[in-house]
Amino acid sequence: MTPDLVDALTAEGIETPTEFQAAAVPVLLRGNPLLAQAGPGAGTLIAYGVPLLQRVDPEARSARALILAPSVEVASRLAGSLSGLAQVTGHRVGALDSSWALPEVASILFSTPEVLLQAVKASRISLEEVEGVVVDGFTSLEAKSRAALETIFESLPKGAHRALLAQPLTEDAETFGRAHFSKAVHIPPRAAQAGVETAPPPRGEVFYRIVSEGKEPELLQALGFAFDEGARHALLFFRTEDQAADVGDMLTLHGYQAGQVGDGDAPVWLAADELQARKALGEWPDPAEVVTFSVDVPPEPDVLDRRHGGPESSVILVRPRELPHLRDVARRTGYRLVPGKEPIPTRVSGELERLRSQLERSLNEVELAPYFLALEPLFQAHSPAEVAAAAMALLNQPQAAGRSQVPATPREEPSDSPSGPPPKTWVRLFIAVGEKDGVGPGDLLGAISGEAGVEGSQVGKIEIRETFSLVEVVPAVADKIIRGLNGTTIRGRAVRADHDRGGPRSRGGPGSRGGPGGRPKRKLKGDRPPDS
Repeated sequence: MTPDLVDALTAEGIETPTEFQAAAVPVLLRGNPLLAQAGPGAGTLIAYGVPLLQRVDPEARSARALILAPSVEVASRLAGSLSGLAQVTGHRVGALDSSWALPEVASILFSTPEVLLQAVKASRISLEEVEGVVVDGFTSLEAKSRAALETIFESLPKGAHRALLAQPLTEDAETFGRAHFSKAVHIPPRAAQAGVETAPPPRGEVFYRIVSEGKEPELLQALGFAFDEGARHALLFFRTEDQAADVGDMLTLHGYQAGQVGDGDAPVWLAADELQARKALGEWPDPAEVVTFSVDVPPEPDVLDRRHGGPESSVILVRPRELPHLRDVARRTGYRLVPGKEPIPTRVSGELERLRSQLERSLNEVELAPYFLALEPLFQAHSPAEVAAAAMALLNQPQAAGRSQVPATPREEPSDSPSGPPPKTWVRLFIAVGEKDGVGPGDLLGAISGEAGVEGSQVGKIEIRETFSLVEVVPAVADKIIRGLNGTTIRGRAVRADHDRGGPRSRGGPGSRGGPGGRPKRKLKGDRPPDS
């Protein structure tokens, strides 16, 4: 890296790369194509932004580098985050279809695939001089965006460098990479993804809480709750000293005294050095008096373990877009994620109980990543609990005459691909964990997605029996799921997966799978895993 970029990162408090940055930056500086399993929280923007700033001519006055994101809001936010570093190097950064002035003359341009394609067709943007393109968040792209992405990649100059980031790196992402990338480098290496990964030993539970972009309101609320519950000290972890100092100033304005770890007079402790903080915390006489908070999401397993590997209660504040990354880090570290719950009324009417059951089913069965992006602007002004309450109120409103009712199940038959028709046939897999192991549909769907890299749209009906489970999947991914699950653990139990061979344990007469339409019976109450 050039000295000016190193100095600029240091000025931002970024002195040590994350696990992903250390792996990706050298690959992109060399100009190699990259397929990476990474998402927000892993340090992705710096990982590809620094190589682009170093490789692109700052004097250029047309698009030389493209970053394609799932939504206009995400594209604009990413552009704003990179613009600080770009001021040091002299590059012009812009975003299409937003409040950015003259994006046509930006050398580094952020957009969605659809908006960029419209701009190209209108001759506002030319792809002829593009030197590099990054797809950030492939998994969250809708079908129309993926179709536009195909058209864009077919129009790129042959020598343009390419990178694709997705969490998880699904089979659809791999297929796109095979079509448009030549000899791509995989992070993590493909052998590690395809091989049997040894599951780490269980390390315990960590609570997480979905928060808004700024995190400050939820942090203040969480601190108040922790102290009301009897904690004497709250240890807040940050990625940089600058972040810690800024939050310390904010806490002072709200009446909280902040200090170094181990300061008995300060109720709030601030730390950016996990090892030093952990050492000081180990000398504290009563760990039960302390609650640890990650104000930013741990970027890698070692950081998660250093922050929350002690006996103290732990809470991670996570933005919706960072949740897939956090789940991946927790899985690789051996921690079980538990959503922090807010007080809810104990008496609920029958109609609201029905709506709650529908939401519970959706949480277990539906791929939610695209909806996180749609709701993210609302989280800027409202808490996630308020947004969820509004959604329930909307569902409970009487429908106008002639309008279709909200379906009880969000997805009756998953499609073979995000944009394709429903498959005509499914194959059924036998998985040797069941209800007695505490396994629910969300556990299996999460394991299939995380361990095998298969999207939820390729998974059909999930039936949980007492000692085993049956899962319908698209035939093309069946063997991949079997390889991905065998040798792993779900809720501490070793998993054995195979093609269902039929027989009395898995076959029954009409209605044996749960009533009309042959849909499986599901035990909704208590069946949803904490980390799904």
